[in-house]
Amino acid sequence: MPFPKDRTGSVIPGSVSVIIPTFRRPDGLDRAMASVLIQTALSDVAVSLIVCDNSPEASARTQVAELAAIASIAITYVHEPRTGVANARNAAVEASNAEFIAFLDDDEEAPAGWLAALLKTRADFGADVVFGPVQARLQDRNADYPLYFETFFSRTGPVQSQRLEACYGCGNSLIRRSVMPKTKPFCTDHNEMGGEDDKLFGDLYREGRVMAWSAEATVFEDVPPSRSTLKYTLRRAFAYGQGPSFWAALSHKPLTCAAWMAQGIVQGLLFSLFGGILYMIGSRQSAPRLDKAMRGFGKVIWFPPFKIGFYGQALLKSSGGH
Repeated sequence: MPFPKDRTGSVIPGSVSVIIPTFRRPDGLDRAMASVLIQTALSDVAVSLIVCDNSPEASARTQVAELAAIASIAITYVHEPRTGVANARNAAVEASNAEFIAFLDDDEEAPAGWLAALLKTRADFGADVVFGPVQARLQDRNADYPLYFETFFSRTGPVQSQRLEACYGCGNSLIRRSVMPKTKPFCTDHNEMGGEDDKLFGDLYREGRVMAWSAEATVFEDVPPSRSTLKYTLRRAFAYGQGPSFWAALSHKPLTCAAWMAQGIVQGLLFSLFGGILYMIGSRQSAPRLDKAMRGFGKVIWFPPFKIGFYGQALLKSSGGH
């Protein structure tokens, strides 16, 4: 369904497309979209919003259309029925010809000065990619390990804005479009498991692209009760641990893969021992130790059928899809 777009076929200088990929999360999407519309200090910037709906049934179409009809900025709805986080991001990027692309997740909310802060940091450091902090907001006030869960779902970095010798994930980031691959910038091999953003930003860093941290560009991530549980986070920690070994194998680097696996054995055994003891005595310090243990075991057991997926078909099944 075509809505007013920011595309004329060529790059629009000084323009930013904010991209929100979404999958059956209407309340979160409402908050995320509304937060884009209240951005301030952008009088010289052409801002547009692109929502990529990754549900096969296009569940967000009407929701986005209703906002587009009254919004003060151009809003584009993109339907990518092929489930997968890389597919969604690629389809949204293809729909934009803005000079810069900012990513916001559909469970995140951006304060009014967020986008201006990202752009200022980019200009200050001549950056190609800018990352900002993510502050988790637990919806379950009675979660067993609140500090651990807040840390797990948050992203922290330097106290002051600066250039980086590292890279982070896609949620809350700004990218110069010209440095991205022209087609399918996000690797579709990562559709199910995630990490497609780590690969892209890692490749850009190795190419010598300038990375920066915008300390003032914080966004808030809402964590539902279903996620603030050890059952969820330890499973996710295991999946995160699988990443390095899987990528090494995918890149045909068997020695690197073996090194990650060896490290994982030591990490898994050591932290499972400490974490298990702390858990048995009821210490809240058990959670971060068990997390590290699961990441270690993930480095060892990274191959099918043990590879854990959180996106694509895995997400479709978990949400009662068809």
